[in-house]
Amino acid sequence: MHRKSATKARIIATDADVRAGVRALKRKCEHMRLIHAAAGDPPLRRHAPGFEGLARIIVGQQLSIASAEAIWRRLDVAVQPMSPEAFLRLDDDDLRAAGLSRGKVRTLRALTTAIANGLDLDQLDEAPDTVVHETLTALPGIGPWSADIYLLFCLGRADAFAPGDLALQTAAARAMKLSERPSREDLKTIAERWRPWRGVAAHMLWAYYKVAPMG
Repeated sequence: MHRKSATKARIIATDADVRAGVRALKRKCEHMRLIHAAAGDPPLRRHAPGFEGLARIIVGQQLSIASAEAIWRRLDVAVQPMSPEAFLRLDDDDLRAAGLSRGKVRTLRALTTAIANGLDLDQLDEAPDTVVHETLTALPGIGPWSADIYLLFCLGRADAFAPGDLALQTAAARAMKLSERPSREDLKTIAERWRPWRGVAAHMLWAYYKVAPMG
């Protein structure tokens, strides 16, 4: 069910939620109609919120989907259960052996330290998007992209968006026949027309990215 109160964000929780967003976007945007004609309904994509979901996003920073998945599988075997406490029991050599870069080890260490010092990621489930974003980007190594992806994939926020994502920028350029890939700020401005379903628009653009012709 959607959360429609003034204090709660609309959530994409089911395929029906995705379809509702697609219908709304097609009614208001010719580019979304083109994207849907080429790629169809995007799949519902959700990850667990909290430490596991955020750790997975950190692992995937600046990596291809295939590389990120391979490293995550190795890390998931090494860290059992996938929790801050279990993570802290491993030394850096163990984490590097799973494929983590030194930078990502530092980021995950900072995250687990923040949790040990009182950061409660569960409280973000009900927090406004801006609060989630500010809380996460205050942590070392977590930038706007990671916070946006957490809002989209872990919290399922229907109006979240990731304007700094290269695939979204590329897909938008192809769909809108732009002469160059839009910048983060340009895509953020473009995406205003897709409110309050920017999250579904993002999933549609990612689906389109996979099928849209180059050039």
